[in-house]
Amino acid sequence: MQKVKLPLTVDPVKDAQRRLDYDGYYAANQLERLSESVVKVLSDAQVTVSFFVDPQKLVVFKGKASVDVEVECQRCSQPFKQTLECEFTYSPISNLDKIDELPEIYEPIEFNEFGEIDLIGTIEDELILCLPIVPMHSSEHCEVSTQEQVFGQLPEELAKKPNPFAVLANLKKN
Repeated sequence: MQKVKLPLTVDPVKDAQRRLDYDGYYAANQLERLSESVVKVLSDAQVTVSFFVDPQKLVVFKGKASVDVEVECQRCSQPFKQTLECEFTYSPISNLDKIDELPEIYEPIEFNEFGEIDLIGTIEDELILCLPIVPMHSSEHCEVSTQEQVFGQLPEELAKKPNPFAVLANLKKN
């Protein structure tokens, strides 16, 4: 089956009534917010989304997304490839008062002014949430060896430096 470009916005109610499934991609240059969060977006985002009505008569869309990005190692400052993969399940709501009525397995998402949802924005949000908090190579691939890493006690030359805030202690006494 050929992968196709996905729509930017969708009408989840109509798509759920027709039980539509999307299997496609968003081009790397469409993922602007994700590209601001990483060094480089290396591939198109591969996305599958299914729309359906659950037994409680709630409109639901469920899917998966994956993309390859280049992030900077926070230990050695060298870029490395990271694959971001996420799964999501949403149920659109018309107003915020109905959030408490949703089952916990569904994330709420609001309709825009046209009764649609921003599909690309939602998927991009999910991919951004998959980014590691502190991206690092595995220890064996990192240029900074474990011998160079210091844990616990500070070296003596750092411990003997005068405290730059010691002057403020005199002000406190006066």
